Amino acid sequence: MPFPNTHPALSRALAAQGYEEPTPVQAAILEATAGADLLVSAQTGSGKTVAFGLAAANELLGEAPRFAPAGAPLGLVIAPTRELALQVSRELEWLYAEAGARVVTCVGGMDARREQRLLSAGCHLVVGTPGRLRDHLERGNLDLSGLKVVVLDEADEMLDLGFREDLEEILDATPVERRTLLFSATIAREIATLARKFQRDAVRIDTVRRDEPHGDIEYRAVRVAPNELEHAVVNVLRYFEPPSALIFCATREAVRHLYGALRERGFSAVALSGELSQKERTDALQALRDGHARACVATDVAARGLDLPALDLVIHAELPQNKAAMLHRSGRTGRAGRKGVSVLLVPYTRQRKAEQLLASAQVRAIWSGPPLAEEIRERDQQRLLENPLLQEAPSDEDLALGRKLLEGSAPEVIAAALVRLYRSRLPDPEDLFDDGRGSAPPAPRHLQVDRNLERGGDRDRPREPRHTLEGGTGAWFQMPVGRQDNADPKWLVPLICRLGHVTKKDIGEIRIFDRETKFEISPGAEERFREAVRTAAEGDVPITAAGGPPAPRTSGPRPSSGPRPSGPRGPGGPKGSGYKGPRGAGPKGPGGPRPPAGKGGPPRKGPPKRKSNG
Repeated sequence: MPFPNTHPALSRALAAQGYEEPTPVQAAILEATAGADLLVSAQTGSGKTVAFGLAAANELLGEAPRFAPAGAPLGLVIAPTRELALQVSRELEWLYAEAGARVVTCVGGMDARREQRLLSAGCHLVVGTPGRLRDHLERGNLDLSGLKVVVLDEADEMLDLGFREDLEEILDATPVERRTLLFSATIAREIATLARKFQRDAVRIDTVRRDEPHGDIEYRAVRVAPNELEHAVVNVLRYFEPPSALIFCATREAVRHLYGALRERGFSAVALSGELSQKERTDALQALRDGHARACVATDVAARGLDLPALDLVIHAELPQNKAAMLHRSGRTGRAGRKGVSVLLVPYTRQRKAEQLLASAQVRAIWSGPPLAEEIRERDQQRLLENPLLQEAPSDEDLALGRKLLEGSAPEVIAAALVRLYRSRLPDPEDLFDDGRGSAPPAPRHLQVDRNLERGGDRDRPREPRHTLEGGTGAWFQMPVGRQDNADPKWLVPLICRLGHVTKKDIGEIRIFDRETKFEISPGAEERFREAVRTAAEGDVPITAAGGPPAPRTSGPRPSSGPRPSGPRGPGGPKGSGYKGPRGAGPKGPGGPRPPAGKGGPPRKGPPKRKSNG
């Protein structure tokens, strides 16, 4: 028997849905001690809903072939979000359909009076979110005195969202002898405390190693310029051309902006965030499931518990906060045995953060630059040549119309028109800056510094050509982005323009150092620039006043070991000094005075103190 210890009505429902054998978490739960409380940690997309539906059958039905007439609920499932609660409700409806179960869903954003009427009419199972369930309980609409089973699904997320007080009030109102099944992605300290308080000698089931990466998901880390994240999302979507994709942003504002940008470029996209009504969220998800939309832009909270079994691609438009968030986001794809791709867009300035995320999650990612327009057009050509329509046998009507077309035009003209028609339905790819490192993994930081030294230090790099500013010498600013972050005027200039609300003509000289970049802003735009960078959004590259232009390079002979810079180096020098030579370099040769030790102070005498690398 594929599903052992399963109620006959549920076995028939599983067979009708095409279930042939249980997943690891389903098998482990079916083999667990009958009637025992369970504390389960399992991978996202592992079939948890069917698992606890099967586990609860013994308490809900026993030996009876069907449920008795509905009254006070026998089972309660609590989920963190509306989408997850609705998904669980749909799963339980088909699983218990032959047993005659009546399932009522109580979630925020829906008509509470309708839910009250359904509860008053009687039901066997209630599925809901903590806030709405507590509201019905306090109003006397929900009677939990007859409960036999309580399920807490994604308990870790409910605690993260601040539902501890709601959960405790709901569970305190349930019978002591109930069976409690607690499901969580990880069993952290708070989850263990909750289990000890509300469970009795719970059997621990852990089907996978905690936070283990999903084997059916291919991870890719794409290095992009900080100001080209939106364009990178466009090119990743165009490169993979997935039937459905989920794009994660950190805030509602970011969701709105990216959603509008994709729609403007011709993508069929929907948005999900907490500010939408329940109907808007439901319609967006249905459009994605039906294929009317191919991309969904969402926040982490809005995407909790989404059931999108055919999802092919996840894009992290903004890096997740931690490894758990990354694995949870990525776990939306690669479900039910399908392969999926998870793409992290990594700004040059946050490469170390991405490396730490991947290492902590023990994920091996393929590093590359962003998909370029030429690569996307090559893939478009290949997809056109492999289009199934070219392999299908044409109908008589199609052949007749084809012959008419050939009578008036040459075959090459008709084929070219077909190509134009195919391309007209595809958004144009964006031209992106590429750091030129191909698919090789990023080099360790200390190796990058060594290569910089071989090139002669920070200021040996050619400067951006001097641009004469209107109104004379401008004000100098700096940002903590340098050669180690692949700083290049090709993307620095657009970034400065965006953050400072200026145009290219307002930017004067740009000097790129190893760990920072200094640049000049015209006098006429200085005040506007200062105000714009002061109110820049959190997470953007910080820009601060530089206090003055970098010291000019001095002339004179250099040591035989290589060129030696003589201007200030930026952050990292000895305290009280604006200068520090490259690591490992010898004493300064003749050729001019050193910069002042402090602002307005006298020149430093003798070679500077060198900080140890140890």
